[in-house]
Formats: sequence, C-alpha cells, structure tokens
Amino acid sequence: MVAFLIRKFIKNHENIKDPKVREAYGRVTSLIGILINIVLFLFKLLCGVISGSIAIIADAINNLTDAGSSIISLISFKLAGMPADEEHPFGHERVEYVASMIVAFLILFLGLQLITSSVEKIFDPDPVSFSLVSVIVLGGAMLAKFYMYRYNRKYGQLLDSSMMKATAADSLSDVWATGSVLASTLLSSLLRFQLDGYMGVIVAVLIIMTGINLIKDTLDQLLGMAPSDELVKMIADKLHTYEGVLGFHDLIVHNYGPSRQFASVHVEVDSKIDVMVSHDLIDNIERDFMNDCNLSLVIHLDPLVMDEQTIMMKEEVREMVKGIDPSLSIHDFRMVPGTTHTNLIFDVVVPHKFAMTSAQLLKEMETRIHVKHPDFYLVVTFDHAFISERKPV
Repeated sequence: MVAFLIRKFIKNHENIKDPKVREAYGRVTSLIGILINIVLFLFKLLCGVISGSIAIIADAINNLTDAGSSIISLISFKLAGMPADEEHPFGHERVEYVASMIVAFLILFLGLQLITSSVEKIFDPDPVSFSLVSVIVLGGAMLAKFYMYRYNRKYGQLLDSSMMKATAADSLSDVWATGSVLASTLLSSLLRFQLDGYMGVIVAVLIIMTGINLIKDTLDQLLGMAPSDELVKMIADKLHTYEGVLGFHDLIVHNYGPSRQFASVHVEVDSKIDVMVSHDLIDNIERDFMNDCNLSLVIHLDPLVMDEQTIMMKEEVREMVKGIDPSLSIHDFRMVPGTTHTNLIFDVVVPHKFAMTSAQLLKEMETRIHVKHPDFYLVVTFDHAFISERKPV
C-alpha cells in the first residue's frame, strides 16, 4: 500500500536527494502511521475497558503516543525541507534529529508511567475477563505494527532518515509488546492466575528500552559521528581514479542532515607539476564529487617533494612507524638537511584508543630512527581525528 501511494502521489519519487521529494516521503509515511495508530488505539482502548485489562489499555496508550510521534515526524519533515536562509546557511535538515530526540523522550516517559501502573496492578490485581474480540484485535495489531516496521525500515534506509529508523524500531518493539499482552490474555484464563500486571511491566520495559536506544542513536547524530567505512572507501576510491593524485590525508566528514554532507581533505600531488595544472585538477575533483555524490568537498593542495632521497627516507620512516603499530600512518613528509643534523618533518595519524601517549610514541620513534641515523631529528605532529590513505601502487 505504501509503495503504491508513493508512486501515486510523489512526483519523481526516484530522486531521493531532492529535499522536496524527501519531504513528500515523510508526509506519506507519517500520515499512514497516524491513521494506523489512531485506529489501533480506539480498538485496543475499547477492548481494554470491556475486559478490565491494564496491559491492553497500556498498549492502547502506547499506540496513541505513536500517533503523536507520527505527527512530530510529519512536522519535522516539513521543517527539514525548508531551504537555507541567512540564519541557517546549511539548511534545516538537522530538525529531523531534534524531532527524533523528542519522540525518544516521549517513548521513555510513557514507559516509566506504564511501569508504575503495572506494578500497582501486580499488588492490587483486578479480574480480567477473556474476550475473543480482544484476541482478534491484538493479533491484528501485531500484523499492522509489523507492516509499519517493514515500510519504515525500508524507506528509512533508502532516505537515511533517523526519524523513519526510529519509527521502525518503535514499531518492532510494539509487535513484541502487543504479543506479550496477547499472551497474557490467553494464559490468564487458562492458568487462572492474573498475568495482566506482569505483562504490563514487560510492555513498559520494552518501551523504555526502545526510548533509551533511540536517545543514544539520535544523540550520536547530534554530536557528530565518524564517517562510515563505506563512505570513506567511496571517497578514497574516487580520489584514486584521478591521475596526479598521490594520496590523501586529514579527511574530515560532517553533515547538517541526511542529504547535506560536507567534507574536507588534503590531497597530495607532485611538487614538480605546475601549480595551475594541479589547481585545475583539484577544481575538477571538487565539482565531480558534488555532481556525482552530492558531497560538498573542499580540497587543500599538498605538494610532495618526490626526489629519490626523500622517497627512500619516507618509505623507511613509514615502515618504522608501521613496525611500532600497523594502525599508524604518516603524511606531509619533508626532509630539511643541515650541517650538523637533518630534520624529518611529518604527521602521524594515531587512532583514538591507541595505547601509547604522544610523548611515548615520539620517544619510541626517535629510538628506532637513531639506530641507523643518529644525526636525524624528528619533528612530528600527531593527528587523532583524521583519516589518511596512500594511493595504491
């Protein structure tokens, strides 16, 4: 049904990079979510009141909250689709992350409220009457929620939408929550023991866990995450296709929303090549990344001295550093000869969780280099937040 409505009502639905198309996807999926959740709320509430089940009523309120979440999703997609302005030159797509955080806190608050009511029900249970209608409604609700999980996960991955992914996670937890309520309804009459309050606690715990996980995931997006391995590989592979690019380092990727990615990188070129030729190469690379990948890439030109002595010494230092730890890499290597000593100037990229401090690492490198070159001094800058890669040879 969702796929049909998308093809029917979203013009150019294949162009998911267009903010207007993205907004239309959010509108369609959110409206369907509102409709399904309101219908489920009404049916479950009626069944809960008739049977006297706190678990069914709790599950109904959960659906009402989900409807509210879909309304927030609808509003967030509308705001995120607004064009850039003077106050927000990078657009408004991060509104989606804020909306996801609001939904997460609403889910967490609901779970805490429900766990209180369910515990009270355990200590002061009321009789719950078995109803075939309740069983049918709960079974149908599980199917509806699983359908919501499937289409939200599908389009959340397609659009890289944190809001849709959050809705998918919430819908899947609702499947298990409603399943617990259904089990309570069936087993209580068979065992002649009121499981209603206990199942209510299970529902509440599932809701709380969903809220906590969504807060964590959304907080990661707001704080800024390291680029994925797939994105780094894509950038590296594309850079290496250009003749004249010897390697890159200091790659930083950040975003202002799912379709507003920015990156900066230092690209290494031969210093003997005319600077205008190298500048033209950089301009072409930046333009291609924007046109082909929708990635705003800013490149710093880094000329490398490629004389034989420097190349040999750079390889020796590279192997020396790799010998300390394979995760280490170097870039921006230069040799500055003098009458009494030679300076080796370079940067070392160090992983965040590296066991040695910068001072310890420098001392170890100096000890190793002085075995063969006692008159060589190291002038090292340590990078802890960047990505570097040498062009394959």
